[in-house]
Amino acid sequence: MRVLIADKLPDHARTRLAAGGFEVRAEASLQDDSLREHLADFAPDVLVVRSTKVTAEHLAACPALALVVRGGAGVNNIDLAACSASGVFVANCPGKNAVAVAELTFALLLAIDRHVVASDLDLKAGAWNKGAYAKAKGLAGRTLGLIGFGSIGQEVAARATAFGMPVTAWSRSLTPQTAAKHGITALDSPEEVARASDVLSVHLALTPETTGLVGESILTAMPHGGVFLNTSRAGVVDTEALLRALDERQLTAGLDVFPGEPSSKQGPFVSTLGRHPRVVGTHHIGASTEQAQLAVADEACRIIEGYRDEGRVHNCVNRMVVSQATHRVVVRHRDRVGVLASVLRALSAAGMNVQEMENLIFPGGAAIARIQISSPPPGDLGDRIAALEHVLHASIVPLQESP
Repeated sequence: MRVLIADKLPDHARTRLAAGGFEVRAEASLQDDSLREHLADFAPDVLVVRSTKVTAEHLAACPALALVVRGGAGVNNIDLAACSASGVFVANCPGKNAVAVAELTFALLLAIDRHVVASDLDLKAGAWNKGAYAKAKGLAGRTLGLIGFGSIGQEVAARATAFGMPVTAWSRSLTPQTAAKHGITALDSPEEVARASDVLSVHLALTPETTGLVGESILTAMPHGGVFLNTSRAGVVDTEALLRALDERQLTAGLDVFPGEPSSKQGPFVSTLGRHPRVVGTHHIGASTEQAQLAVADEACRIIEGYRDEGRVHNCVNRMVVSQATHRVVVRHRDRVGVLASVLRALSAAGMNVQEMENLIFPGGAAIARIQISSPPPGDLGDRIAALEHVLHASIVPLQESP
């Protein structure tokens, strides 16, 4: 099985996969045409990316491609619709960089509160300005609000507790039980969290539902002079609303992500947000620690090894969760060549479309096939299948989801 690693990952990933019998090509920072050329030339079964965009044109260049692994949590750089239409699995590595992102979140918060960046620049310019920088508020007792409470939000909450900060949070999936487990207060809306917090931190994946979610109503709910942090994705925040809040409400922002970020690792970047005097920024480096990258590399390898050895894709993000199947065909049969083929021919002749199928083998030469079909079958289909050679028994049962 061939694996193309098209982004920078620790060399540990390449050596682990190669030692496991994979044919591996590692070419860091492939983009656009260069990625398409490598896909066409190498014809990998698996593609591993981090920030590299994967488009329909890339899929067309490599019909052999069966799995795309994103070395991180978000998959907004991968054309999921095109992958799904081509039957290409997409998997991610959630939670493996959570600690790294949480650490940077607090690095930004502390840098803002203690004026670390401006103080350092003055020192390097030969100026001593203790009076200007000895005005920190401190963190203990100030409320931290979280929008999003996945693995990263949970790691941020744990660190806030260590700093003596009460935590409020909102997430569509946050339950009272989860909130109690983590010692936080769950609120009913992002606006309520913003209103109750001295510091507001965003930890959302970028989806159509979250794009621009943090806008005017949330930012204006924050207290005057509050701190806003975003180490998730730039697209979850309405940039114009944030710029207005920085000026009109005197918010201070710590940002690791910016709209229009370059796709390359280096180059010019003109950003209104990045240049704003009330913004402390970093270069989308939240996941960039050695610990996080090793954890991501190991998880990517686990996914690839599982796909080869088990035929399963761990952390698959584009598999249909709710099947359209209405009935299940259960066939007990002898483990013989051609039995399943004859069952499938019978289903095809009856106009039945197969949604999912598995075949389990028993010691002694028997097997059971469970086949989910997408429409109610003819009344005699079970008898027709039961009459096939080497079939021991056949039954058809409606699924609970069936109308």
